[in-house]
Amino acid sequence: MNNQFLLNNLRCIPDWPIKGVNFRDVTTLFKSAECIRIITDELYDLYKDKGITKIVGIESRGFVMSSAAAIRLGAGIVLCRKPGKLPCETIQMSYAKEYGIDTIEIHKDSITEDDVILLHDDLLATGGTMKAACDLVRKFHPKKVYCNFIIELQSEFPNARDIFDDDIEVTSLLKF
Repeated sequence: MNNQFLLNNLRCIPDWPIKGVNFRDVTTLFKSAECIRIITDELYDLYKDKGITKIVGIESRGFVMSSAAAIRLGAGIVLCRKPGKLPCETIQMSYAKEYGIDTIEIHKDSITEDDVILLHDDLLATGGTMKAACDLVRKFHPKKVYCNFIIELQSEFPNARDIFDDDIEVTSLLKF
């Protein structure tokens, strides 16, 4: 899609958090009402006919547009968080990251077999967090699972989509 208005409002920070990384900062998109409208409209257009019942927002930047999209799609929100942030009984998934092991969790009563799930996060790089979130959501046996990112770093991580199962449709709004 690569909407030019979004691209013009996306801040890129060279050599952050480490030298050689060109960090794509979505917070500049979130401070613009027009950018939020465009992202929401694009998410709605992508998923309006998919029967989405719940959107799983990945901590923390994934929460922002998950909420806006849920309103447009008439769906509920499920928070996917780091351990100890959710107050009720949870189900966890641990996964390897480039610098160690991380864990995410969601409430045990948040998804049913009747749900059609859209997982949303800000950025697809290696895909590790979203893959873990997909695996976690699939433990609930929903009807269907979709994944969406605002940004996909195709040139830096050309095989990131390969870690997702074939039956999971992965989309992104901006590709680099």
